Amino acid sequence: MNYKAFHVSIVFLIIALMIMSSVAATCNIIVITDPSGEDPNGAAAGSMSFADNMFQSTFLMSKNNHFAVLSGGTGSSDTRLDSIVDAVASLENNASAASAASLASQYKGARLLVGGPSMGAAIGGSFNAYVITVDDSSNEIKVTPYTSGVATLQPGEKGAIIHLRNTAGNPLYGTADNVRKETAMNIGKMIRDGYPATTILSEAMGEVAKDSGEKYGGGGVNLVSGISTSDMFTPKDLNTSGYPMDEKYSKVCDDCGWAMGFPAAEAYDKCPVCGGELRTVYAYEALGSALTVSQNSVSVSVYGSDKPGLASTTTEIVEASVAKYGYDASAIAGSINRGINNGLLMGVDHVEPKDINVKQGSKAVGVYYTALPGDRSAPVWDLPIDGNILNILGSIQTAVGIILILLVVFRSRLLKSFQNR
Repeated sequence: MNYKAFHVSIVFLIIALMIMSSVAATCNIIVITDPSGEDPNGAAAGSMSFADNMFQSTFLMSKNNHFAVLSGGTGSSDTRLDSIVDAVASLENNASAASAASLASQYKGARLLVGGPSMGAAIGGSFNAYVITVDDSSNEIKVTPYTSGVATLQPGEKGAIIHLRNTAGNPLYGTADNVRKETAMNIGKMIRDGYPATTILSEAMGEVAKDSGEKYGGGGVNLVSGISTSDMFTPKDLNTSGYPMDEKYSKVCDDCGWAMGFPAAEAYDKCPVCGGELRTVYAYEALGSALTVSQNSVSVSVYGSDKPGLASTTTEIVEASVAKYGYDASAIAGSINRGINNGLLMGVDHVEPKDINVKQGSKAVGVYYTALPGDRSAPVWDLPIDGNILNILGSIQTAVGIILILLVVFRSRLLKSFQNR
């Protein structure tokens, strides 16, 4: 990891943990399905809880060195902070996952789950976990419980580690032991059956959220491709809960790429762009989609405007267009312009094919927008009547209106003048 980037991340983490109340992820998961690191979706990790303040400090990731540090426990924010900083520093110095995780035992109540595709994974400190291993040759699944010491998934092994406890106040308190075991077994079956780690993480988090109530994001990371859900599911304010991972997150049109998040999505039964059917996406499914790199994945870059939501909506529209029409600049421009006309994209002018930079070989598309002046949200309408004619008609209408107002104001005087004649 670049030292400067590492330093900035740790400073941000220190600030975040100093200003928030005590927070502990009560579900931590790492899944490794391809220890070689060749599969772009071969290792993933995530955290969530019934507790408040599930910010990104609970699922830190090194994009360059492909490891994650998931934190939690019953200790204070200070002890968790110290344990996380020590663990990251040790991993930067090429310590093993087991060695980094063992540092949690030095801090009262802290827990660390660390790992990556090549280093394996380990959990230490205060935990209730299962280690899942899947033998490559026999497909034998082993699910082993651990509650103390350091539990390890060895480097080179396919498997996972899941920690789960119930938070006080959770209506489903007392379910963690059974849900932990059932989810661990299901993780093992999915690894055996060849599912990628990102999909397994998504399904496991959905199962835990539904059955144990430890459901608020949090989020997840793809440890091979360096993708994070970032603030998709984290709380919007301090001392509040994140997005429930077992609830509806958005509606998506698979035909044109239109998407809308809840609760606004409740107003739509059909796609407003193409009239197609809408598919409801739950939060844990959205997490899986955000982390998974597919053959149809497109890297979309947006230029010319930094309006909120423009880049993400453009990405969805471009991905749908590429899936349907291929890397065709004209088709992509047409899809984007339909989005502008339907109000999905605001504050930018229509685009032309020359504004779309397509690099099919690297699966990349650049979209060059022209921002609209002032506070305009939509381009000028393309009407069949010349704009000057409309201006003249508007002036005539204004003049007629003024005359009518004068007639109303002075009607009594005009009537008297007419009667005197």
